Amino acid sequence: MDDAKLQFALRELRGFLISGRYWATILVVVLVFTVTGPFGTGQSMPLLQRLSFWMLLHVMAFSIAVVLATVVDVLLEAQIPSRLARMLLGSALAAPPIGFGITLLQAGFTGDPITFGEVLEQTRISLPLCLLLCLLTYLTSSNAAPARPHPVAAPEGSASSEPRAPSEPAATTPPLVERLNPQNRGRLLRLSVQDHYTEVVTSRGRELILLRFSDALNETGKVSGRRIHRSHWVADEHVKSVSRARGKLFVETADGTLLPVSRPYEADLRARFGGARPPLAADQSC
Repeated sequence: MDDAKLQFALRELRGFLISGRYWATILVVVLVFTVTGPFGTGQSMPLLQRLSFWMLLHVMAFSIAVVLATVVDVLLEAQIPSRLARMLLGSALAAPPIGFGITLLQAGFTGDPITFGEVLEQTRISLPLCLLLCLLTYLTSSNAAPARPHPVAAPEGSASSEPRAPSEPAATTPPLVERLNPQNRGRLLRLSVQDHYTEVVTSRGRELILLRFSDALNETGKVSGRRIHRSHWVADEHVKSVSRARGKLFVETADGTLLPVSRPYEADLRARFGGARPPLAADQSC
């Protein structure tokens, strides 16, 4: 995993670990297992010992499952469109290490021997539970459903830094923006290629997402904008001016960024902005 993917995975993992709903899910599951005492723990362990056992077991199991689900989610985003499917696959891969961890915990609490057969048995038991708990976590975590956006500073100098009007229907939000962390969900301004990632710039911030540029363009929704280069797309509202320098055409955005325009896209750009705002500047080439 390269550095960019590692940073992306760590950010995704942090999103789970700071989620109150995630920890509330673990707490509810621990309480249910403590009260019901499944797998003979109700008869073999007193209440406090049972609570400690299930707390350690589920924190361990959830942590392993979330780490593997996050890694698979990041690595296979381009191959598997469904985020839930990627997370379920990662959770399934977590069953063997969780089975081994449960065997160790049992040995510590009850003195049972650690055997290969017991590890296989615990893995078999853990697999459906991993999938079920992954589904519960997906449905109850903040990553499963878009949270209400919170205003943050927009790109410096942006002329479109105002937050979305409260009356704007949520249905108009492009699918691409829904992929972003809640604090970055604003009006879509521009996209740029960054290695295997697409940098998404909105009126509330910017974020790298592991998504092919062509797929990102398909998720811009009804936002009025255009591709100006094989590596750049810009919303019409974010175009400040169009100018030519040294024989090449450039778009200056509202936040002061200069983006090159490829020749195949010049005609479309001139058709949109040639006689209207922003005017094409005079050629500045020598």
